[in-house]
Amino acid sequence: MADASTGVLDEGACWAFLGTEEFGRLAFRMADEVHIVPINYAVEGGTLLFRTAPGDKLLAVALGGEVAFEADRIQDERATSVVVRGRARILPEDEAHRAERVSLRSWVGEHKYDVVEIAPEHVSGRSYQLDRPWLHMPRAD
Repeated sequence: MADASTGVLDEGACWAFLGTEEFGRLAFRMADEVHIVPINYAVEGGTLLFRTAPGDKLLAVALGGEVAFEADRIQDERATSVVVRGRARILPEDEAHRAERVSLRSWVGEHKYDVVEIAPEHVSGRSYQLDRPWLHMPRAD
């Protein structure tokens, strides 16, 4: 874990954090542009899984697969952020059932049949004690 004020999370703490969250941002490259989109995800066997429908995310995975993913949380006076960099791949039909084991469902009600796995090559995280002094200052009315 990190020290009391700010610090680097070890890989185990990063995975523990990712296992408590369900929402993050996926960054990927399409041609000469970098895109970042919100996704809901689940941790499964040392990987991240998400569902998607045909579109830019799916095309980017099919074309190259290098992605970055970030999840964070601000709670009370503490912020935590974890970044995963790795390769994404569309799971073939005989592996897509892994999403059912972790109850991965779309949050937006549309049908998303393609399951994508992010296989991490690098996982890093930080935790910060937030000062935010403006929250404790008297108001000048």
